[in-house]
Amino acid sequence: MSNNQDNLETKLSDAKAVAGGMLSKGQHVSAGNQTTAVEIAKTGSVKDAILWLLAAVVLIGATLVNQYLPGYWQPANDLWVRIGIIVALFVFALLCLALTNQGRAFKTLLKDAAVELRRVTWPGKDETFQYTWQTIVMIAVVGLLVWLLDNFFNWFVGIFVG
Repeated sequence: MSNNQDNLETKLSDAKAVAGGMLSKGQHVSAGNQTTAVEIAKTGSVKDAILWLLAAVVLIGATLVNQYLPGYWQPANDLWVRIGIIVALFVFALLCLALTNQGRAFKTLLKDAAVELRRVTWPGKDETFQYTWQTIVMIAVVGLLVWLLDNFFNWFVGIFVG
């Protein structure tokens, strides 16, 4: 009941926002946030370009650590040191990407997805069992049909070729 009530309250607040002229046509309110992920992702700046470039360079460098770093730095001959450096570079690149406008948009998208997942009505045990068996039976039937068609076409082609 609470999921339905939450859904109704969300629809009511969306309708009030549209009626109040807060939203333009085609724009949606999500979890009380007026700025959509698409709008955030479309904005760009010099800072974003620099962070994207830095992340790309760091990720390329992470791929080269294992091959080239031991020749220049003695402690990198240890496998765990190289793994640590690669992980650190990967985390640094992710941090750079998270600081961009597109990273903010991705975080907004993840929050919205979490809200939507809480609204999902998941099937019960009996429904899951029933749907699983229906799926298995249909896969078997379609597999049998494909096998029969394959045998028929092999026979048919064998008549003309052989």
